[in-house]
Amino acid sequence: MSARIVLEHDDLERTLRRIAHEVAEKNPGPDSLAIVGIHTRGAMLARRLHPLLGELTGSEVPIGDLDISFYRDDVGAKSPASQPTVHASHIDFDPTGKTVVLVDDVLFTGRTVRAAIEALFDYGRPQRVQLAVLCDRGHRELPIRPDYVGKNLPTAREERVNVRLAEPDGVDEVTISQLAEVST
Repeated sequence: MSARIVLEHDDLERTLRRIAHEVAEKNPGPDSLAIVGIHTRGAMLARRLHPLLGELTGSEVPIGDLDISFYRDDVGAKSPASQPTVHASHIDFDPTGKTVVLVDDVLFTGRTVRAAIEALFDYGRPQRVQLAVLCDRGHRELPIRPDYVGKNLPTAREERVNVRLAEPDGVDEVTISQLAEVST
């Protein structure tokens, strides 16, 4: 079975524009709004959402990105060869008192989001944290629910949702494949 394409370039652009509209509608005070992407693809999606939110709110919304490698509850539990690549976090604003929209590509168990919230709180105490995800595939292990969802993708545990973005991958698409078929 080959990978099944569920979002292509134009679908992804429309989806991000819709998420930006929903964020702007739910947060009428743009001065208290900030956007933070979770490395790697969540940060790239946040950078795409940023100008859209700027257009819709008429203001410069602060943007940042978080590396959650050392906040994961499975660090050290896997073999050294499977350890994540560490990136620098960039939060050049004080999130205290702001509504921070965390952005990620795929919501699965909820563990990445838990780690991101913990990492975010090291920079300050936001008034509110909202979650925007491109794809929600279900199978939650923690009580995490997104505020903004691009596409709900019911999947089996043995399937994988692959988000490819033009920046690192040369193409914008979301596919579903079997775990054995995943290639890097």
